Amino acid sequence: MSLTDELLRPLPAAQPLITHYDDQLGSRVELSVATTANWAAKTANWLTEEFDVEPGDAVAVQLPAHWQTVGVLLGAWWCGARVVTGGAGARVAFVGPDDPEPTGAAATAVVTLDPMGRGLAEPPGGGAFDYLSEARLAGDQYRPLFPIPGDTAALFESTVDEVLAEARVRAAKLGLTADDRVLSTRDWTGPDGILDGLLVPLAAGVHLVHVSNADPAKLDARREAERTTADLPA
Repeated sequence: MSLTDELLRPLPAAQPLITHYDDQLGSRVELSVATTANWAAKTANWLTEEFDVEPGDAVAVQLPAHWQTVGVLLGAWWCGARVVTGGAGARVAFVGPDDPEPTGAAATAVVTLDPMGRGLAEPPGGGAFDYLSEARLAGDQYRPLFPIPGDTAALFESTVDEVLAEARVRAAKLGLTADDRVLSTRDWTGPDGILDGLLVPLAAGVHLVHVSNADPAKLDARREAERTTADLPA
């Protein structure tokens, strides 16, 4: 079973999964489990149909912590991709709108990181793809042709089973439970950043409140408004 199935399947569809603030833009976006799964399914369908991504293929995710990054990561894992951060040799590289090209991947998908989920105002150059505009046309449900084995590489060289086990161990060390609402400002850089910043909260089933470009003076207000019970270590 894929890492995405393992993480999302136990959670109620209507449960809030992630609330994303960007203090620089003044935005707040909340996604339920169902909405997150929908974006992940569209991403997985798009990756398999447009780029023939198969289990074990490398997909580079060169994106900051953001609600759209959640859909990209979970979609990649749903179709069995191995998430890396370097584009060289990857089947597809997901980059932000201001990232330089080329990525070294066979294809490049530009993610706008727009708080309202809008695509690019103009088509990207160099043969790149507008992720939000194109992936939203893909199917809302995803079913892999074959089950994803637990020994499939999922995050750099770590397998689905290893990543899931490590995320659960780290969540237990932090004492996180499904009743928690967790505030985080941690970046999702590299395997440890993705593990601690995203996979640990998902494995614990908590509601993650992530603040990008955090204004320290506003964090207490965020904690109060979102009724958070814990902070993720920075």
